[in-house]
Amino acid sequence: MAYFIGIDVGTTGTKTVLIDAEGRLKAKATVEYPLYTPKPNWSEQQPEDWWQATVATIRTVLTDSGIKPAEVKGIGLSGQMHGSVFLDKDCQVIRPAILWNDQRTAAECEEITQKVGKERLFELTSNPALTGFTAPKIVWLRNHEPAHFDKVRKVLLPKDYIRFRLTGEFATEVSDASGTLLFDVRHRSWSQQMLQILEIPAEWMPPAYESPEISGQLSATVAEATGLPVGTPVVGGGGDQAAGGVGNGIVEPGILSSVLGTSGVVFVFSEHPEQEPEGRLHTFCHAVPGKWHMMGVMLSAGGSFRWFRDTLGAEEVAEARAKRVDPYELLTAKAEKAPPGAEGLIFLPYLAGERTPYPDPNARGVFFGLSLRHQKAHLIRAVLEGITFGMRDSLELIRSLNVPIQQIRASGGGGKSRFWRQLQADIFGTEVVTINMDEGPAFGVALLAAVGTGTYASVEEACKATIRIVEKTKPNPKNVKIYEQFYRFYHSLYGTFRQKYAELANLCS
Repeated sequence: MAYFIGIDVGTTGTKTVLIDAEGRLKAKATVEYPLYTPKPNWSEQQPEDWWQATVATIRTVLTDSGIKPAEVKGIGLSGQMHGSVFLDKDCQVIRPAILWNDQRTAAECEEITQKVGKERLFELTSNPALTGFTAPKIVWLRNHEPAHFDKVRKVLLPKDYIRFRLTGEFATEVSDASGTLLFDVRHRSWSQQMLQILEIPAEWMPPAYESPEISGQLSATVAEATGLPVGTPVVGGGGDQAAGGVGNGIVEPGILSSVLGTSGVVFVFSEHPEQEPEGRLHTFCHAVPGKWHMMGVMLSAGGSFRWFRDTLGAEEVAEARAKRVDPYELLTAKAEKAPPGAEGLIFLPYLAGERTPYPDPNARGVFFGLSLRHQKAHLIRAVLEGITFGMRDSLELIRSLNVPIQQIRASGGGGKSRFWRQLQADIFGTEVVTINMDEGPAFGVALLAAVGTGTYASVEEACKATIRIVEKTKPNPKNVKIYEQFYRFYHSLYGTFRQKYAELANLCS
């Protein structure tokens, strides 16, 4: 029997799954690690934490599955996008990695836009300069930490640092490279013009493969550390969203996914590199060779719910520990006690700034309409509704481009929760379905490994063979009408606060 491993280097932890050739999950493991915020708007991690988590989870899935390591025929890699790992001439990490949700580079984004030109930037990369992207981080390093910048010899994305540790090879793939602002998305190659304009050495960027292509083999040292065979193939893999697109079967027209993790992503397949005219949607290469995708990204979706749990949910966390259940179950159960619209309480989920549809690092969270009548149930419901309204912002942009949408697939926290699935169906005004597998990017790159090593002829074939719909949630017509009004009101609030967000940022600085 052939087995495949998928590794997803996430923001909260690294998840590793082991599947068989038919896509059945045999074992999974997750190891969490810290996220550091040494200054306001900063977000960093230690790449060594990712590596230790990778080794530990590989060993765990091998032990838990009981399979023979020699039966593992391939490994796929996924990870949080845009993060910058800077290596020196000895391939050592120079400083902590700067992550996708770091907002320190607003001035560098402006610098890049002025240097390249807004329209030219779109032509070269298919995207505007955003604070989360990789190129602004490189420019920030040059501007603020020149001693570190002078040492740089390679810039790797998070999953590609793990690839280097596994195989000794410097490599990336087209979907993750698309989020660097240094990649020609249309032609699926590094943009030499962008690198020249920004004075970034081309040799800093690793070769870019298509996602199912084999990019290296497991080294002897790592084989000993993990228990896997020497020479196990490692395929290109994918940035977490493209990999999640594969894991959710978003590999053909008409299917859209709503993924609620730390961030929130609305993701749709595209045959061609289409663009939203104002650049509010990302246009990236897909993990399907020769295909593309568009997506809207909100920075603090499940992250907002986690903030509520950690800050205001101590009672539910303690109760969940005693009952040995997930505290989110207790929080959502309490939210159900409040009516749709939370009796006029609106939550803006901009706890880490925002990206889609407002590329604004200064945006902040707001509870609007709070009154003496509101209780904890209202606050929880408002948080969940506000997150879902934010997801609808991206959905509306996709609809405005007349992209065909026959089906919405929910995954992440919003797919696991019955209440949140219904909330999405009611706010989107569309049926929402779930599939038989909810391991997201890790499952997606395990399928890519199966394609790259010959078990399946194509990504589409792998998805068709392993993914099926298991549940459908239809919208409640009464709630659809209620939420239509509340969504329009929610959507108007950012414009009301936009200038105040900027004034507050100046005040705090």
